[in-house]
Order: sequence, then C-alpha cells, then structure tokens
Amino acid sequence: MENQQFSIVINAPKEKVWHTMLDLDTYKIWTEPFMPGSFYEGDWNQGSKMLFLAPDEEGKMSGMVSKIKESRLYEFISIEPKGVVEDGKENITGEEAKEWAGSFENYTLKEIDGKTEVIVDLAAPEEIDEELKQYLLDAWIKSLQILKELAEK
Repeated sequence: MENQQFSIVINAPKEKVWHTMLDLDTYKIWTEPFMPGSFYEGDWNQGSKMLFLAPDEEGKMSGMVSKIKESRLYEFISIEPKGVVEDGKENITGEEAKEWAGSFENYTLKEIDGKTEVIVDLAAPEEIDEELKQYLLDAWIKSLQILKELAEK
C-alpha cells in the first residue's frame, strides 16, 4: 500500500466542517475535482454500505463500493473500499475489486482555537500508475480548498 496525507485548516467549527464535508449537497461540490457529477448513496453511520458514484465518459454510473468502517460524530470517519461500480453494477469479487483490499480513507477533524484542521489519511494500492497518482494529488489539493471555501461561508 502507498500512504498519503493531506491537511487543511478551516476557519469554522468542526461541526460545520463535518456537515459541509458529508451533507450531500455540499459533498457534490467539493468532490467535483475528482469526478464531475460525484455523489453518494448510503449513510455515514459505522458499518453502513456506501456507494461513491459519478457518471463515466459514456454516462454510465461508475465508482466505489465502500463500508463506513468507523464513524465518530464531528471527529473521525474511516471509509474502507470493498469493490467497484462499473456500468451501474457492483463488483466486490473481481480482480479490480481485490486490488483495493486493505486500502482506506480516514478523515480526522481537530478543533484548534475555533478553527478546524481536516487531516485526510489515505492508503491506496501500490499498483496505481504515476499519471493517476498525480491526478489524485491534484484533485485532493483542489477539493480540500473548495471544502475550506464552502465551510468558511
């Protein structure tokens, strides 16, 4: 696995940052740099199944099948990929799904003097090519900046 960490300080209380990050209407906005039209189906409760979706180039639904491994309100959320969505169909047993085994996305919110630091810890398969790695790096930087702007309104 290859680990990455991103962080940003947002001038807002952690409750507001949490809701800005996870409420569907604002989620769609700050995740736009990853894939235009991004949205989710499911809920953020521990143990819940979550689908992270977006239309692909042909307009077919694609994305990730995940599990909310841990959720502590206003403090921490851990997302564990379990598979992929291809052409609107969930695949949790095929080769592409298995490539994501052991990966995760963790979000930690720490309040510091009325501001909130958002720390994103990621573990992704080592097989990701350099072009995709750079794309994801750029998307994370842009997305966190958008999250900051939304939460500070």
